[in-house]
Amino acid sequence: MSSVPTSQPKTIAIVSQKGGSGKTTLAVHLATRAAQAGLESCVIDTDPQATAAAWSDWRGDFLPVVVTSPPARLGRTIESASKNGVDFIVIDTPPHADAAAREAIKAADIVLVPSKPRAFDLHALEPIADLISFAKKPAYVVLNSVPAGATVLSEDARKSAKKMGLKMCSVSLGDRAAFHRSSAKGETAAEIDPDGKAAKEIEKLWKWLNKKLA
Repeated sequence: MSSVPTSQPKTIAIVSQKGGSGKTTLAVHLATRAAQAGLESCVIDTDPQATAAAWSDWRGDFLPVVVTSPPARLGRTIESASKNGVDFIVIDTPPHADAAAREAIKAADIVLVPSKPRAFDLHALEPIADLISFAKKPAYVVLNSVPAGATVLSEDARKSAKKMGLKMCSVSLGDRAAFHRSSAKGETAAEIDPDGKAAKEIEKLWKWLNKKLA
């Protein structure tokens, strides 16, 4: 029996050298939104801490599927997901790990780099900027945990990223309790507060991402 050829899944890599930048939160929110849009979605968790996998355990049998994979097996894990009919993959990567980031960037159609708009976080963008420029992949910094009314801080962050040759995502995510509360329950912001600001920001990010992937 011949196997049916599968189309390549859309693959998003979420990378950052800084711990606590919000990679896992972003990964599970985007993969869940993809599932809600009727896509077979999957998070590949390459972080040894397996935070996305823990979120999935709390969540139970609801989509998205979360699988763990060491960076060295990432290509095979994507191949296997593709054969199983997955059409939207988000790769969650560990901080302080060039090899994992490099593999994820190589596999991705688009790279998202979450960063808080603070000096130490922005400084951590430099090694990622180098990896991205080497891989020649479309990549965007997503400002995350932006405090309310921090217009100047956000503007400075945009300038810093631009100096490193990084593009900015036009959607940023605020420092919202709904992100923290939902993650602790294995849910997403839209599932605990559909009309809240966090849910609306993820919706805007999802629409932005689809335009970039089109």
